[in-house]
Amino acid sequence: MPKSPSTPQVALLCYRGKISDREYLLVTSRDTGRWVLPKGWVKSGKTPEVSALEEGWEEAGIVAAKETPKLVGHYSYNKRLEKGETLALDVAVYQVRFKKLERKFPESGERKRKWMTASKAAKQVDETSLTKLLKSLS
Repeated sequence: MPKSPSTPQVALLCYRGKISDREYLLVTSRDTGRWVLPKGWVKSGKTPEVSALEEGWEEAGIVAAKETPKLVGHYSYNKRLEKGETLALDVAVYQVRFKKLERKFPESGERKRKWMTASKAAKQVDETSLTKLLKSLS
C-alpha cells in the first residue's frame, strides 16, 4: 500500500432517487465501524474514476449506472497506519448514480451499508471536510 501524501485516494459517492429525495450510500469502516464512503488508492494503470468504481464494488457491492463518475469535491482525513502513526491524505470524491447493489461482494462479510440523505450522512461521518461536502449536496 502506498504511504505517500502525494498518492491520491478516491471515494465513490453513490446516489439513488431524484434531487428532492436523493439518498447516498455509506459503508462502515472495517476497523472502527464508523460510517465512511467506499474509498482507496488510485490503482496503477487505472483512472481515478475507474478506481473509485472498483472501490465501490469491493467495499459496498455497488453496480453503477453506465455513466462516467463525476468529480464533486475533495475531503481530507488522517489515515491510521499499522504502528499508530497517521498520514494526512486528500480524497477525490466521485459521484455516480446507483444501478443495483449486489448481496455478495469482496468485503460483504466485513462491512455494513446504509442509504442516507445528505444531511443525515453529514452527521454520521467523522471527517469535518467530508461533512461539509455532504452538507453542500442537501
